[in-house]
Amino acid sequence: MDKFFIKLKHLFSDKGLRNKILFVLGALIVFRLLAGIPIPGVNQSVLDNFLNNNQFFGLLSMFSGGGLSTLSIVMLGVSPYITASIIMQLSTMMSPRMKAMISEEGDVGRRKFSFYSRALTVPLAVIEGFGFLALLQKEGIVGSLGGFALITNVAIILGGSMVLMWVGELVSEFGIGNGVSLIIFAGIVAKIPQAFGQLQYIYTDASQIPLFAVMFVIGLAAILGVVYMTEAERPVPVTYAKQVRGGKIYGGSSTYLPFRLNQAGVIPIIFALSILLLPQMLFNMLAYTGNQMVADTSKVLASLMQNPWIYSGLYFILVFFFTYFYTAVTFDPKTISENLQKSGAFIPGVRPGEPTTEHLAKMVGRLTLVGALFLGLIAVLPPVLQAITSIKILTIGGTSLLIVVQVVIDLIKKVDAQLAMREY
Repeated sequence: MDKFFIKLKHLFSDKGLRNKILFVLGALIVFRLLAGIPIPGVNQSVLDNFLNNNQFFGLLSMFSGGGLSTLSIVMLGVSPYITASIIMQLSTMMSPRMKAMISEEGDVGRRKFSFYSRALTVPLAVIEGFGFLALLQKEGIVGSLGGFALITNVAIILGGSMVLMWVGELVSEFGIGNGVSLIIFAGIVAKIPQAFGQLQYIYTDASQIPLFAVMFVIGLAAILGVVYMTEAERPVPVTYAKQVRGGKIYGGSSTYLPFRLNQAGVIPIIFALSILLLPQMLFNMLAYTGNQMVADTSKVLASLMQNPWIYSGLYFILVFFFTYFYTAVTFDPKTISENLQKSGAFIPGVRPGEPTTEHLAKMVGRLTLVGALFLGLIAVLPPVLQAITSIKILTIGGTSLLIVVQVVIDLIKKVDAQLAMREY
């Protein structure tokens, strides 16, 4: 406990760190203010009824930080930016030129890559905004919009998404933690009172209390499991060869490389949900087109996506894939092998060079398999429980819980790293 208060004291006594924290808090306050500004012509009662009966828009509301519940100017949240980032990351695996832009061109290449991601966000936000407004008009949530009014509302939604993207990047650059993850985290936390309000019928139906007690235990076990698996690591022993310089012997020490079981963190969950939202939005939009065949097909596909078992299967596959994908993008065993060789270090029992690269790649592959399976199972546990118990709030609550736990853990680590850096 004393150590905690000492860290807390350092946290607020250091001007640079204090300014970073205040910047993050200020940015999140701006985000919440934007989430409370609605677009014109919203029928709130129809909107509330629509959101309560649609799982897909409940997930979209989570990404918008609750902005969808009032049809705010940031109703799309960071979803277009995340989708653009996924497309750009995938392009690095298919295009050698895009991969070289990040790995070989340094800061200039990374700035170009970020610019392309931002530019791609614009058309995606326009498409999603237009499709979403078309659906809202059909449901009677928004009044009939003429050409100019429709263009104006799409422009407002586009502007809100771009401002939110900008705020997220500012948080990543001048604050602490990942800005996009923190925005989603802030939106989830802001909806906690509403989630508790949905449990009011427990008090009127005593037969539901044992069921929710079991759900509480499962949720607590999931939190402990996520924390344990996030912190779990495999130490890889490393030995530095002895070197003689000027009559003195250097090296000969042993240390280890910590390889985490889940190196991707919360990113696979965010990526998977973002990809799941796109086809559902498209099917819901096409369900109201004039072509009867297209409309009927879209309605069937939209209803299939609402099936909790199909949804859970797709969710698991996407989380599993993006865990491997993000680990492959961020972890390069060849670079680590080269750095070890340059510093005169080696892994006992493994020859330097290509054998070390293969050994590290194989080890990370096995670790990622365990992490991906666990993350996928935890992600699909709430929708599976929903299918069994018919409690709708479990799907949204479980996904939110997973994101909140991982974001908090990541934030604590980065704050500790900042404190340790200042102590040294």
